[in-house]
Amino acid sequence: MTAPLTITQASCADDYDPNSMPVAKARAFIHQFLTPISGIARVPVRDALGRVLAEDIVSPVNVPAHRNSAMDGWTMRFADLAAGTPLTEVGASFAGKPYTGAVGPAQCVRIFTGGVVPVECDTVVMQERAQAEGKSITFTSGQKKGQNVREAGEDLKAGAAALAKGRIVKPAELGLIASLGIGEVAVARKLRVVFFSTGDELKSVGSTLAEGEIYDSNRYTLHGMLTRLGCEVIDMGVVVDDPALLERAFRDAAAIGDVVITSGGVSVGEADFVKQLLQQLGEVVFWKIAMKPGRPLAYGKIGGAHFFGLPGNPVSVMVTFYQFVRDALLTLQGVTPLPVQPLLKAVCTSPIKKAPGRTEFQRGVLYAEDGVWKVRVTGEQGSGILKSMSDANCFIMLHDHVGNVDAGATVDVQILEGVV
Repeated sequence: MTAPLTITQASCADDYDPNSMPVAKARAFIHQFLTPISGIARVPVRDALGRVLAEDIVSPVNVPAHRNSAMDGWTMRFADLAAGTPLTEVGASFAGKPYTGAVGPAQCVRIFTGGVVPVECDTVVMQERAQAEGKSITFTSGQKKGQNVREAGEDLKAGAAALAKGRIVKPAELGLIASLGIGEVAVARKLRVVFFSTGDELKSVGSTLAEGEIYDSNRYTLHGMLTRLGCEVIDMGVVVDDPALLERAFRDAAAIGDVVITSGGVSVGEADFVKQLLQQLGEVVFWKIAMKPGRPLAYGKIGGAHFFGLPGNPVSVMVTFYQFVRDALLTLQGVTPLPVQPLLKAVCTSPIKKAPGRTEFQRGVLYAEDGVWKVRVTGEQGSGILKSMSDANCFIMLHDHVGNVDAGATVDVQILEGVV
């Protein structure tokens, strides 16, 4: 059996360029080393919201359980209806309260949406196509046999998989599981993600800033993005640029986490001792991604934990998380298939300067005007301007082959809300 490819071996491929790694290639590189975590928990249905199904949900019943009406109207034998003569109403079938009598020739039953269709009947005529005079009911022509009747098991047959393993449980899934009478489900255990920031200038919220110091916002954005992905979040705070302290932090994080994420310390000039340290502790590759913002990125393994080293600038942290870390974490949680991040087309309302050769993620505001989807940039696009992410509802994604964009040009837009 061929031994699995290591990160170091993969990084030695002929077309591997750590100084100019395309976005798509970096994603593909990372995904070849991802295997879903093990571990299952059984939880009440309501507690499964946002979790990943660890087993197929198999329906114990037919859905619907009985033949029922899709409309308010009357039900009868189609053969009697085809005769074109009035039928006599002999009773009514309500949802949850079926008609229990027999239905003879030339007879019909008043029926309401969800009501059980009597065994003798095979067709439902909606009430808008009927005229009632007491118990004598006349129907318009053009009816079809079997219309408006939902057969037992039409939506889902007993023994069939209602939801597949790997599905994220959303509100609709909660309702579907409950509709089958299932009160407890198996879900994948939560992915444990440990993160910390690096840098002598960073201070935690609540402390007093000295000259040159700044509050660390990255741990708060990371906490929010990880929480919305359903991860078990472990915040180790700020670690100063001291090799011994960083080594201890990396070892402690890798010992308890499935994934370790850091912000800062991977840029040119500041990564020398971090790079050496991480290569001693595991297998880590450092890249300059052909993108803006978020050029520096590190990925690898420290012990049994996956490692993502993100840039230090606040916007770069969020962009690299959305473009690389998000899908990796979903894959590790066993999500299949991965939720699609569709690219929509919109008219750009202002010119954008851009150099070909890299992918740019401009922060934008998508809106509709006169029936046309348009997008505008949020303003200054510096990688330290976190307000640009707060104001944005999308990325204007300018691919590597694209140069300057003129006002009125059509661009690709990636919606932010709903990504995590």
